[in-house]
Amino acid sequence: MSHTAITTTKAPSAIGPYSQAIALGNTVYTSGMLPIDAEGNLKEGIIDQTHQALKNLQAVLAEAGFSLEDVVKTSVFMTDLGQFQQMNEVYSQYFSDHHPARTTVEVAKLPRGAKIEIELIAVKRI
Repeated sequence: MSHTAITTTKAPSAIGPYSQAIALGNTVYTSGMLPIDAEGNLKEGIIDQTHQALKNLQAVLAEAGFSLEDVVKTSVFMTDLGQFQQMNEVYSQYFSDHHPARTTVEVAKLPRGAKIEIELIAVKRI
C-alpha cells in the first residue's frame, strides 16, 4: 500500500520539508496546523487561532475526501494552558456530536509565535 501526499492551497503550505498530510489507505495523518491563513497571515488571540487551525485541518481533510466526522485522534499543542477553556469552547464547535480522542499539552514555543498547533488522524469507515 503506497502513501499519498495531500496538498491544498486552502491551507498554509508547509514551512519545511514535510507534507500537509499523508493518506495511507483509509487513513489520513496531518502535520501540525498552525493558525495561519492561506495567505500566510498569523491570526491573533487563542480564539481566532483555534478557529483558523481547525479550518486549515478541515481544508486538508476535504482535499483527501475526508471530514471532521472521520477524525479519531487529535493532538493540541498550546503555549499557555491557561487558555485551555477558550480553546476548548472553540474546539467543541467543530466536534460537537463526534468526540475524537485528544491529547492537549503545553509547549514552550511554536513556530511563527503561534499560540496553538493542532494535528489529527482521520479514518474512513469501510
